[in-house]
Amino acid sequence: EVQLAESGGGLVQPGGSLRLSCTASGFTFSNYAMTWVRQSPGKGLERVSDINKGGRSTTYADSVKGRFTISRDNAKSTVYLEMNSLKIEETAKYYCAGAFPGVWPARTRFEYKYWGPGTQVTVSS
Repeated sequence: EVQLAESGGGLVQPGGSLRLSCTASGFTFSNYAMTWVRQSPGKGLERVSDINKGGRSTTYADSVKGRFTISRDNAKSTVYLEMNSLKIEETAKYYCAGAFPGVWPARTRFEYKYWGPGTQVTVSS
């Protein structure tokens, strides 16, 4: 059974940090570029960051550049998102997604083959 399982979300104060993890099972993780996507209440999906299958190429949304870092450990089938200097408006459910093989970088929801159920990040004082 294919699964993506996010963890690490929670409540954090503005300016704080969190590290999200997404662990894959049921497919060959190292063959897939991965993306972190978020959705705030009442808003659409927003791509946060991508990493290619080998981990050597990354992209970031302008809003998170310099504050967020994506990484992956293919031996552990896990992708991470280190988030620093978090802002209240970044309260959202954060999802990891695996793009169809050969797609880099994925830019529409239809280019993702696998999705996790998400983890809630709440930034509040």
